[in-house]
Amino acid sequence: MTNLTIKNKVLDAATFVATQFDPAPKIGIVLGTGLGDLADTLVNSRHLLYSDIPHFPESTVHFHAGRLVCGEVSGKHMLIMQGRFHYYEGYSMQDITLPIRVMYQLGIRTLILSNAVGGIRERVRPGTLALITDHINLMGDSPLIGPYEEFLGLRFPDMSQPYSKSLRNLAHQVAHDLGITLIDTIYAAVSGPSFETPAEIRMLQILGADSVGMSVVPETLVARQLGMSILGISAITDQALPENMPPITHEQVSQTAKKITPDFNRLITELIKRITV
Repeated sequence: MTNLTIKNKVLDAATFVATQFDPAPKIGIVLGTGLGDLADTLVNSRHLLYSDIPHFPESTVHFHAGRLVCGEVSGKHMLIMQGRFHYYEGYSMQDITLPIRVMYQLGIRTLILSNAVGGIRERVRPGTLALITDHINLMGDSPLIGPYEEFLGLRFPDMSQPYSKSLRNLAHQVAHDLGITLIDTIYAAVSGPSFETPAEIRMLQILGADSVGMSVVPETLVARQLGMSILGISAITDQALPENMPPITHEQVSQTAKKITPDFNRLITELIKRITV
């Protein structure tokens, strides 16, 4: 895929989405496994199937609805991805991050990324929510690799603060006010789709990670290349410690994420009320 092709795809998709959603959204959200119910709480909502949007990939993962939802929270216009695309589905890094570039073209500068992850520390327990303060990219690829042109954003984006400190501080304040437990984590991103072995979990612990998953980082890299402010929130759906690793399934991950959904929805809804855009 050439950069010109990326540009054309982004502009085609953004032009189409803009004709469907008016007024333009100001905040973008990507909903991870089991967290899609947030989109159903929007006021005056409209939706587009990914399959109807030019050049959009299709979500092949169970529990991902595969649609864009536009609506309001406290008078603020949102654009929500109800399900994302993953590297392990066979898409390129450029394909799975195309929606982030589309959001940017629509005028979105604040991005909330969510996902379901496994905790790999004793303190990172299933059934809780966590902020991503930093990440370790172990996916073996990056959407920023390849020929460059200015349309893509910065060639060498700064990553000293990948996840906005001001948004994280606000999220902690909101969680405190709502009585929701919200911990800080360093997140390791792997390609998947297999879950990790005990030896791999031990390696991730040595590297400094607190949680592990198969998404978010490619989207973060592109969003930072474009200068967007990012908040990363994880639903801790399971715990994998090298000395105690019960079998895990994707269905269990989704079911646990759904149990966390009420707190997640309350946190995000109140957070949006307080975000200045």
